[in-house]
Amino acid sequence: MFRIVSSALAPVLLLAVVSPSLHAAPAVDIETAATVYQEAATREQVRASLGTMPNHIRQLFSADTAAKLTDEQLNAVTAAAKRGFRIDVFEVPALVALAANLDAETVKKTESFLTSDAGRRMVAADIAEAKLDEATIDKVMNGEIAYPTTPKREALFDKLERAARSTESTVQIFISMGQAVAIGTAVGAGRDPAEVAQSARKSGEAGRAALEQNMREPLRRYLAYGYRDLSDSDLKHMLSFLESPHGKRYVAANIASMGAGFDAMGRRCGEHLGEKLRELAQAQLDVPAREPPAIAAPGRGPLPK
Repeated sequence: MFRIVSSALAPVLLLAVVSPSLHAAPAVDIETAATVYQEAATREQVRASLGTMPNHIRQLFSADTAAKLTDEQLNAVTAAAKRGFRIDVFEVPALVALAANLDAETVKKTESFLTSDAGRRMVAADIAEAKLDEATIDKVMNGEIAYPTTPKREALFDKLERAARSTESTVQIFISMGQAVAIGTAVGAGRDPAEVAQSARKSGEAGRAALEQNMREPLRRYLAYGYRDLSDSDLKHMLSFLESPHGKRYVAANIASMGAGFDAMGRRCGEHLGEKLRELAQAQLDVPAREPPAIAAPGRGPLPK
């Protein structure tokens, strides 16, 4: 249910807004959270998105016209992204956040859903869609690829998108990632990250609502395409779970988990990048070090459901 659509990069030098831990019941242990993580095939979905991340991060830095980076600096961006955006960097903080936001009863209800026939078909569809190539993803989100549907199914997909908080979680993950890259870069370069964080906060407050509005319809198409082979009965089963109290808690826990994992990868990327840019500046003292630019969107595209 929670996909990473890596071409949906929007302005992400923003403040991360990670879902707060829910305290109505005690958190579960990491082993229990790992079982849910495995049954939802989160690793497979995240791993599928990471191969294209270095190129996307490079494109985002390249798009900035105010602080044009040299080819050598852009190569440093690519190398830092390869070192930062890895499943082993993602997984520990993601599992810690997932465990902190679940409770025993939610785990029980979630496992019952994920291991049901409809749940298994949903997870299989999630994995398949996570492995789509970038060109196909863009076409789906732009409405260029048709899929069998009815007004009834479209209404179900609209409800599913909102129940899964797909748009909210997508925007939040990239906001978290972008801020982490910016702060990590500042730390790696020996600068005070406080000013970067303040600027990110202002950007996030100004742009979040508009970004969610612009992405909601493309992500709904992406959802509908991914579940095109599921029956109406399957979709209703999914919606029933997601709209239940335990389903809502599971959704919130996943948003927190994905945000924590991408935040960790973004920070790792930023730290490596900051160190490398500082080395380049020291090696060429006659060339002033450039300020890493805010990440700008390539213009379109998809992320978790």
